[in-house]
Amino acid sequence: MKQSQKIISVKKEELVSSAKGLLDKGYRLVQISGTRLDKDSLEINYSFDKKFDFVNFRLTASFKEEVPSITSVCFAAFLYENEVHELFGIKIKGIAVDFQGHLYKLSKAHPFNPK
Repeated sequence: MKQSQKIISVKKEELVSSAKGLLDKGYRLVQISGTRLDKDSLEINYSFDKKFDFVNFRLTASFKEEVPSITSVCFAAFLYENEVHELFGIKIKGIAVDFQGHLYKLSKAHPFNPK
């Protein structure tokens, strides 16, 4: 069995509608993860799957900017988005259930943010 995997760069203005488009086609959210690129920016990957066809949206954002939540189209994203916010300090606007940086008990706020 050959598994397909696409990586598509998206702008934050396209994120919610792009996620909705995949969900409407029967894809499911697999994970959302963050990777610090440098001292000023973060890469956020949104992975979706349908019958082993993986589609990954890659969004690059500054630590200073706000990223829209996809919980309006995929409620289950709230845990991933809270985690990315809490670990990296990136602002995610409109999370359906927002833990306000208190999802985990951390010894240091935003441990993966260089600031």
